[in-house]
Amino acid sequence: MAQQFTQQQIKTRTSVLVFLKGNAAPIVLYVENPVELYNELLSYLKMPANIKLLEKETVGPIKKISFMSNQISAVAMQEEQYVVQ
Repeated sequence: MAQQFTQQQIKTRTSVLVFLKGNAAPIVLYVENPVELYNELLSYLKMPANIKLLEKETVGPIKKISFMSNQISAVAMQEEQYVVQ
């Protein structure tokens, strides 16, 4: 029988998806302020002449990541729901 969840047991978190050139799947980053990271990465995408090494620390499964700003092909935000035990 399916278990019924109340609203208090279901939480929503937002992640930033970074699509890099040459990668089939995006890199999913969980950070404290996803909107700020999204806007920062979007600015690098709009100005490809400013090549910079980006190093980000996250709170998800990936703890630290580095990539070149000119390797970003797309950026997205994703909301996902998860159940709190």
